[in-house]
Amino acid sequence: MTDDPKTLVSTAWLAAHLDDPDLRILDASWHMPAAGRDAKAEFEAWHIPGARFFDIDAVSDQASDLPHMAPSAQEFARHMAALGISADQQVVIYDQSATRSAARAWWTFRLMGHDKVAVLDGGLAKWLEEARDVSTDPTEVEAADYRPSRRAELVRDAAQVAAASATGDEHIVDARAADRFRGDAPEPRAGLASGHIPGSRNLPFGQIYNSDGTMKDTKTLRALFEGAGIDLSRPVITSCGSGVTAASLSLALERLGHKTHSLYDGSWTEWGALPNANIATGDA
Repeated sequence: MTDDPKTLVSTAWLAAHLDDPDLRILDASWHMPAAGRDAKAEFEAWHIPGARFFDIDAVSDQASDLPHMAPSAQEFARHMAALGISADQQVVIYDQSATRSAARAWWTFRLMGHDKVAVLDGGLAKWLEEARDVSTDPTEVEAADYRPSRRAELVRDAAQVAAASATGDEHIVDARAADRFRGDAPEPRAGLASGHIPGSRNLPFGQIYNSDGTMKDTKTLRALFEGAGIDLSRPVITSCGSGVTAASLSLALERLGHKTHSLYDGSWTEWGALPNANIATGDA
């Protein structure tokens, strides 16, 4: 794996840069409610030295009825200032979550115009497996001045996705499990229809990771996208259940050098509850 401070860095890279004064490390673990886990409590029990906690549910649009929708630039700036992060610093994000939620935080930073941001390949599990240092001490934080520059082109709403579904001008790729995509399994959130957005393709996000949680190499990633029927010369919209695992596909696309990708923030939580929504079932 080639280290890239704008997408993905190894545990060795992070260990070598741990004392860099302009490095900021974030734990962005987020768990599905049914998991019964408390990400903040786990962070307080053990974390990479110097890490701060990025709360995906808190750093979101609190006025929305949908879960963890992207915040406004002003709200994001307020949270980052409180975490002691400025827009010119290198950020590395990790998680200890089955949802690979660090990718969602990475995407949120990218949405806000922050380029110097990477996910820790393999997350905290790989860091611990290698017997690297962890800490239980709270990190001292000095407030910073964060100035975002929001990139609207990185996010899509339901109307834009409906247009893409109708015209086929952009690929829609769904990161949910295949049985949910086909409509064979119920959604974990009550009240949602089963199935997928018409015209979308399915690439379950777990397929892009190795068994140790590291991301697969670019040759394999390319083959996975193409095998799912995705033409990588065309724009891509990523989607999932609530906009978390879709970000793993966005990160993989960025690793492949694909620059015209966006994320459907409302994802199936929004689409599956829309009145008279167009819904397809079965395979892509």
